[in-house]
Amino acid sequence: MKKGNLILIPNLIGENSITESIPLNIHKEITNTNFYIVENIRSARRFIKKICPKKIIEEITFFAYGKHDKIDLEKDFLQNILSGNDIGLISEAGVPAVADPGSKIVEYAHNYNIKVRPLVGPSSILLSLMASGMNGQNFSFSGYLPIEKKARVNKIKELEKIAIKKEQTQIFMETPYRNNKLFETLIKTCSLNTRLCIASNITTEKESILTKDISEWRNIKIDINKQPTIFLIS
Repeated sequence: MKKGNLILIPNLIGENSITESIPLNIHKEITNTNFYIVENIRSARRFIKKICPKKIIEEITFFAYGKHDKIDLEKDFLQNILSGNDIGLISEAGVPAVADPGSKIVEYAHNYNIKVRPLVGPSSILLSLMASGMNGQNFSFSGYLPIEKKARVNKIKELEKIAIKKEQTQIFMETPYRNNKLFETLIKTCSLNTRLCIASNITTEKESILTKDISEWRNIKIDINKQPTIFLIS
């Protein structure tokens, strides 16, 4: 029997219109797929219903791979995909497997020579880089910075040195409720001529993408608390 495919399905990154962010071919893929590995089953149900209102949710099999879930890849994934069923991988926001634990599932698929099909969709990391005005030919994404104050300051200094030495844009993020604190640390830690881009609420009506020197940011009051944000320095 022919193996199924692992289909990487992008999700919305804001409460915006489906037609503005999600390509039409994703409707077809979701229509034809009834097995999904998702970060959160409840929100995945809502997303699928937005894309395909006529799809019967009760006929879909979901496997959760969130922070507190334990998915049995041999039983839940491999058994179904070797039986010829396509399986969709959906993260909470944006594209799967980028700043997302889904990469382990993709790695597992490759180990069993299962075809992986990535679908086009929104990525806050790439969209912020595109709009930042910073080097898009040499960049690095560091994910979340350390929470502890001293370790965080040291990491910022390290990233700033790399950005200058290699002319490499440094991209990172924070848990939304700690955004303001990270911003304060950045403007206190970085050199005055370091460039900082703050990209918030990408693809939504509240989208804001600003790139300025640290010297300019020190005179600007912003509130990005609880707003999905990507930070870039160069």
